[in-house]
Amino acid sequence: MNPINNKEIAIIGGGPGGLTLARLLQMSGANVKVYERDASRNVRVQGATLDLHEDSGLKALEAAGLMDAFIANYRPGADKMCITDKHANILFDDSFATDGNGNLSRPEIDRGPLRDILLDSLQPGTVIWDSSFVSLDEQNGSFRINFKNGESAFADIVVAADGANSKLRKYITPIQPFYSGVTAVEGAVQDSENASPNIHKLLNGGKIFAVDDEKTLIVSSKGDGSLAFYSGCKTSETWASESGINFSDKADVHAWFIREYMGWDNIWSELYENASTPLIPRPQYCMPFDQTWDALPNMTMLGDAAHLMPPYAGEGVNMAMLDALELAECLLCDEFTNTHTAIAAYEKQMRARASETAKITMEQTESLHSVNGQANLLAMFEVNE
Repeated sequence: MNPINNKEIAIIGGGPGGLTLARLLQMSGANVKVYERDASRNVRVQGATLDLHEDSGLKALEAAGLMDAFIANYRPGADKMCITDKHANILFDDSFATDGNGNLSRPEIDRGPLRDILLDSLQPGTVIWDSSFVSLDEQNGSFRINFKNGESAFADIVVAADGANSKLRKYITPIQPFYSGVTAVEGAVQDSENASPNIHKLLNGGKIFAVDDEKTLIVSSKGDGSLAFYSGCKTSETWASESGINFSDKADVHAWFIREYMGWDNIWSELYENASTPLIPRPQYCMPFDQTWDALPNMTMLGDAAHLMPPYAGEGVNMAMLDALELAECLLCDEFTNTHTAIAAYEKQMRARASETAKITMEQTESLHSVNGQANLLAMFEVNE
């Protein structure tokens, strides 16, 4: 008998990690609910496309029996990557859709379709929408979970899958992330073919990595005809709040971009002139590489809540989905006599894996935003300048 038999499980957060865990647990008959702060599944999912890796994101989808649905919804060619300098001169342009044998390598899928695949795989009523977590209280070995809308829920096991700004993490550990030294400014352009035609042409359905002057500008096409973009540069940790920039005013943000990215080609202005508002400043944080804590018998976490790191190695969603797979395997394993030992085993392997990935990610973050950032990125693809 596995350690979660006859236990109620609450997953806080309906991102890819939380939904993948719910799917895997339900496949084995577990009682699980997902509490998501979005008002409904129809809320527009923001962010760039996701490249899922064979040994993590795709591995989790395979275990969840969802590869056919993924193949029907992924975007062939969306992994096409173009590296440019600040003048939009193309330094590298290639596609990595297969591994050379016709097999998917790091296929891209938009966040919305991935979310729909996972939601559609769950039993009706699994996700409780409009459930923004406020607090929890332990009562006789179980939890009362309180939400902003005044509702409450009860569970024997709680899993924090509530992302970078997790409100549940503090119930598990007081360890805080450190600032990476880089802040990104996120934006989106709707109908990019008409709104930003030159960028749209350069994108060609894939991604642009513009790297120069110790700065980055990453642009990603999306299946709905929009694009997402992220500038990245070195700032103080409190730059966004102290800069005086009104991020709801695209003209104000554009003026900042022209100053900060002085000498960059006018083509990049298409992004800021046509961006939806508000644009979002995102200081990039990373959890300590050596973080550790004592496992709790009835609460754990996955994804960014557990091991936040910058996005410059493309590991975030993949790590979260692999967390979900490994946590499900531990919770469903008959070898563990109780949830405490199952959670402890999961967290030990999760922390070790996340530590190595975080180190690589921070090295990549520092490399891209260094004097030799452009050369370093090209070297990764064995391109001689």
